Amino acid sequence: MPDPISISALQHWLYCPRQCALIHNEQVWAENQFTAEGQLLHKKANEDPDEHRSSGSILRHLHISSETFNITGICDIVEIHSMKSTTRNVVPVEYKRGKPKSHRADEVQVCAQSICLEEMFQTEIPLGLIFYGKTRRRTEVILDQELRDLTFSTITAVHEMKQSGFTPLAEYDSSKCDACSLIDHCQPKAMRLKRGAASWFASNLKTEP
Repeated sequence: MPDPISISALQHWLYCPRQCALIHNEQVWAENQFTAEGQLLHKKANEDPDEHRSSGSILRHLHISSETFNITGICDIVEIHSMKSTTRNVVPVEYKRGKPKSHRADEVQVCAQSICLEEMFQTEIPLGLIFYGKTRRRTEVILDQELRDLTFSTITAVHEMKQSGFTPLAEYDSSKCDACSLIDHCQPKAMRLKRGAASWFASNLKTEP
């Protein structure tokens, strides 16, 4: 069996497949303001010890995995609420520095965490939570079949990317690229210009008599 993929790779893939390949295939990484702020928020979430009470437990920085889907990762916080003597309500809580986004990358990350926790705790998890640092609020993530199907297909796509070793070409998108810490390594604007020039020369060569 191939090595497991990191759950964070799913989030990277949905944000940008090229970013995902640079990080997880080519081992390229760089910090910027946004990644540093994110790491600080994760550190604050993880710095306190686990808590155990009669009403339940709070587990921090919990290593998780799924043999079924060959994925692995770390949950910032897992809340376990004791409902009855034989029933536990397990809720993953992911910390993010920004605010809710138009794409579903953060939700897929929480869904993948829940899939691991369901396998580990032999339970069903109907929802997860994301705490966004900018809004200072928790956002519910309903783990319905649509989100699970998106998560399953993303897991498959990332496994295929890892096995192929292929890095997609750069496609410049200002809303994503300008905030990406890998922009200097990726050089999406330069790649766009190169492709544009190559296309122009190819087109003109074809029309020459």
